[in-house]
Amino acid sequence: MRKFQAGLLAVVFLLTSILLGGCKQNSSDINESSTQKPKDELLLAIGSEPEGGFDPINGWGRYGSPLFQSTLLKRDQNMDIVMDLAKAYEVSEDSLSWTVIIREDVKFSDGSNLTADDVVFTYDTLLNSASSIDMTFMESVEKIDDYTIKFNLKTPRSTFISNLVATGIVPKNLYSGEYYQNPIGSGPFILKQWDKGQQIIVESNPLYYGQKPQFNKITFLFLEEDAAFAAAKAGQIDMTSIPPSYASQKIEGMKIVEVDSVDNRGIMFPVVKSNEVDSDSSPVGNDVTADKAIREALNIAVDRQEIVDGVLEGYGTAAHSICEGLPWWNEETVIEDGNIDMAKKVLADSGWIDLDSDGYLEKDSVKAEFNLVYPSGDQLRQSLAMVVSDMVKPIGIKINIEAKTWDEIEGVLHKDAILMGWGSHDPLEMYNVYSSNMKGIEWYNPGYYENKKVDEYMDKALQAKTEEEANEYWKKAQWDGETGLSGKGDVSWVWLVNRSHIYLMKDNLDIGSPQIQPHGHGWPLTSNIEQWKWID
Repeated sequence: MRKFQAGLLAVVFLLTSILLGGCKQNSSDINESSTQKPKDELLLAIGSEPEGGFDPINGWGRYGSPLFQSTLLKRDQNMDIVMDLAKAYEVSEDSLSWTVIIREDVKFSDGSNLTADDVVFTYDTLLNSASSIDMTFMESVEKIDDYTIKFNLKTPRSTFISNLVATGIVPKNLYSGEYYQNPIGSGPFILKQWDKGQQIIVESNPLYYGQKPQFNKITFLFLEEDAAFAAAKAGQIDMTSIPPSYASQKIEGMKIVEVDSVDNRGIMFPVVKSNEVDSDSSPVGNDVTADKAIREALNIAVDRQEIVDGVLEGYGTAAHSICEGLPWWNEETVIEDGNIDMAKKVLADSGWIDLDSDGYLEKDSVKAEFNLVYPSGDQLRQSLAMVVSDMVKPIGIKINIEAKTWDEIEGVLHKDAILMGWGSHDPLEMYNVYSSNMKGIEWYNPGYYENKKVDEYMDKALQAKTEEEANEYWKKAQWDGETGLSGKGDVSWVWLVNRSHIYLMKDNLDIGSPQIQPHGHGWPLTSNIEQWKWID
């Protein structure tokens, strides 16, 4: 209660400062806005402040709409590819060239025309920068005419379509080192004010070529969860993201909106035995989790729905895959779980027995015991680790839970089980997490998983000419009826849950039909912001 009261005092002070300063309102305006919010303005607290600002070259828009910039393509609410700046695109027979024709009626918010020069500049800058976005597979990008661009790839890459969806186009003649804090684009909104650490204020772009947003002005506040909830309870904001623990508290005039996500949590297992070190001399491998029977039994024993109901308070879904609900997800990966008897049989058939009657199994003088590490301070992952540990005790597996900083986790990344999370609108994430080519590279495939058939399917997915063709190979990589990377196959991960993204918003606010959300709350919700409306 003290924490909540402190949060309430802090947010009242902050909101008063913002409304009196940044929003240029007087005290009578504040009193009026708390009871009758103007229908063309919104005050939101739905996401954290982007560390790198609002520059697509630095990754802005990678997880959701770039808001201030347009992209060549985009995904609709069903995750199907639709046109944005592009009018059409074509992929060559060898899949090494992508030709895109763009609209001729698009202007940047400063009034200048958006042409092929700007698209070429954006992608060429990405290619030659130290951006977090990997473009090393691209050979070059060239202008064919003022409204036609040709992308040349080094190798076939069907997932290049995700780059065309996620990369906001910046103006060649206005781009500079300060662009991240003063973005000029052709998207639905313009950044008018950024009070770092507090808020940004955006206004509708009058030159936007697409559907005009109903809201002329939106203020995004950067508040901690307790402060944002306090602001909502005080009637000061129109919408905020909230954790499941707050969802049971009813606030008059506000509703809970639950948005599906692929924001998953799961356990990564080292699948090789402990007999080597990586390039940093950190140990690789784990003699317990290298046994598939251990991983398979755990996958069967955990009751995912019980975890959703208990840990997530019902706000989420069971996860059996890295890409649940997305077009490239194989529904056949779903297994029967919460089956203790079946899990025990899997272990017994593999030779795991309780020799000393201590409740835990052994095999070849190795105890069925391993460490499960989660990032310190992450309450959700801590709760998941504790629940999983309790769920597998009856089958004779002992899990030692450890909290470590991310820096500390790097030192045990290849030898201990790690409670991690992913969730992207790009199927390339599956490749990065499971491909043998990515073993031990940064945070990708830390368990050193390798399956030649899975690699073959994923390579074919990358080489596919269409997304539809690629999706069939992504599905086979998960499970083809005999092998795969999923829980029906090699079980190098045990996926647990997909978090729902929960928003508390005014009853009058309608946000349409959002896409299934990627990893992380907040900004991805704005992907359909043009459809948001206020209902009288």
